[in-house]
Amino acid sequence: MKRIGFAGSDARTFLSALTVSRSGEKGEFQGVVIRGMPAMKPYAELAGWPVDFLEVPGGSSVQDYAARVLRALSDDEIDYVVPMPEALQIDGFVDRMTEAGFGDRVAGLTAAASFIEGDKVTCKQLCASARVPVAPDWVAIEARHYQPFLRACLRYLEQHGGAYAKYPFQAAGKGARFIGSPWEIREVYETLMADYAESYRKLLGPGLPWPLLMESYMAGIEVSFTALVDVHGNFQILPTAMDYQGRFAGQISRNNPVTGGMASLGPHPVHSQELLEMAVKQVFRPLIEEMRRRGILRPCILYPGCMVFFNEFGKPASIRVCEINIRPPEPEFQVMLRLVRNFGQLIMAMFEGHLDEVKPDVRDDQIAMTIALVTGPGPGGEYKGYPWRHKPGEPMMLDLKGLKKNNVTLLPAGMGYKDGTFISDGTRVAYLIGNATVKPGENRGQVADALRDKLYRMFADGKVRTIPCGTGEDPQGNRLTVRDDVGIHFGIAERLFAI
Repeated sequence: MKRIGFAGSDARTFLSALTVSRSGEKGEFQGVVIRGMPAMKPYAELAGWPVDFLEVPGGSSVQDYAARVLRALSDDEIDYVVPMPEALQIDGFVDRMTEAGFGDRVAGLTAAASFIEGDKVTCKQLCASARVPVAPDWVAIEARHYQPFLRACLRYLEQHGGAYAKYPFQAAGKGARFIGSPWEIREVYETLMADYAESYRKLLGPGLPWPLLMESYMAGIEVSFTALVDVHGNFQILPTAMDYQGRFAGQISRNNPVTGGMASLGPHPVHSQELLEMAVKQVFRPLIEEMRRRGILRPCILYPGCMVFFNEFGKPASIRVCEINIRPPEPEFQVMLRLVRNFGQLIMAMFEGHLDEVKPDVRDDQIAMTIALVTGPGPGGEYKGYPWRHKPGEPMMLDLKGLKKNNVTLLPAGMGYKDGTFISDGTRVAYLIGNATVKPGENRGQVADALRDKLYRMFADGKVRTIPCGTGEDPQGNRLTVRDDVGIHFGIAERLFAI
C-alpha cells in the first residue's frame, strides 16, 4: 500500500485523499489528509470513508506543516505528499522537504520557482519567454499613483471593451477587479487600494514600487485545464472543468465579486479533442519546456486558467492564458476527480517519473457537478452573508441517508465540530456533488439540467442546512444559500454551436 498525503484544509484536499483511497485494486492506495478542517475526521467516520488524517499541531504556517510532514515521512506514516495550497510552496515547503532529504517524495515547486503563481507580473514575463499566448495587451503600473491606472483603463476600454486590474501577489482568488465602464474606474481603484495597501506595505516594505497588473479584457470562454507533471516533463491533462467564480449569476461587479468558486461542472461544455490538443501545443509543452530550461521543473500540478476563442464554424481558434497556478483549482478539481478512475496511479506516475505511460482513465460518458453551500444573510440585517460579513458557529443538520439515496455526496468544507455537533464556520460551508451518465440518444444539456435540478432539490429539501440562531429567526429555516444558475451552460453551448 502506498500512503499518499494531501496537505491542506479545504474540500479538494479531503476529496483527493478519498479518491486516491478508492483508486485501483482494493488496498493499493491510502489517502491521508494532512490537517484538514475540524469536521472532516468525524464526518469521514460517520460516512464510512476510507480516509486517514494527520493533525498539524500549532496552526497552518509552513513551519507547522513542514514539521509534521517531515515526522510523517521519517516515521513512514506517509510515502508521498502533495501540498494543495499555493502558499505552502511559495513559503518554502518544498525547500524544507528537500533540505531534509525527502525532495523525491514531495510534489510542487520551490519557493524560487513559485513566482509562477505568487507573482503575476513575473509570470507574464515567463509566458513571454516561453511564447505562451496571454492577453493581447498588459502592463505593470505603479499602484500608488492613480494616473497610470486611469490611462490603462481608458485605453483598454477603448480598444478592448474592458480592463482587469490584478493585485499580483497572493489574494486567495479575489485580487482581480473588472472595469467595464469609465464610471467604475475611480471606485475600483480606491477599493483595490483599501483592500491591498496594507498587503503591499507588509510584503514590499518602504521604498519599493507597488506593481499592479493591468490586462485588456478578453471576451472568450474561460476553461480550466489541470495537468500532473513529472520530473522529466511528461504530463497528463485531467478532464476540463468550468468554474463559477462570481457570488451570483451575471457579470462580475462590485456587488457580484469573485469569491474563489461557487460551483463547477465537468467536462467543460466546450470540451473537445481539438481544444485539448491546442492546450498541449500552445500552453503546456512550451511552458514546461521553459521551466526545464530555467532549471525549476519538478513533479508538480499546473493549472493555467485560459480564455478560449472560436472561429466562425464554432471550432477552437486560439487560446490565451489569464494566469498560471501551481496547485489544483477549487472547486473545479472536485469534478475532475469525480470523472477520473485512476487518480492514485496518476499520482504515483507523477512521483516515479513515468507519466508518459499512465493516461487518465476518464468516465467519458458522464458529467459531474458541484455546488457550494454558503452562508446567507442575517440575522436582522447585521450580516450580509458570504463573501461579506457572515455569521459563524451555528449548528448544522445533515441527512446523509437522504443524500445517499439520491446518489449525491456531501463534501465538508468550512465546517467545524463541537460537542458532537457539526457547525458552520460561516464561509463556503460544504459542497453537494453528483455525477450523471449520458445515455445513448441523450444530450448533455438535458442530463446536466436533471443533475442540477437534483442537487438544488437536495438543498431545497433541507438535506443539508445551517440552523438560524438569531433572535426571532425560524429554527426550521436554513442559513445556507447557493448560486442559482449552475449547470445551464451545457444547454447554452449546444444551442450556441448548433451551426
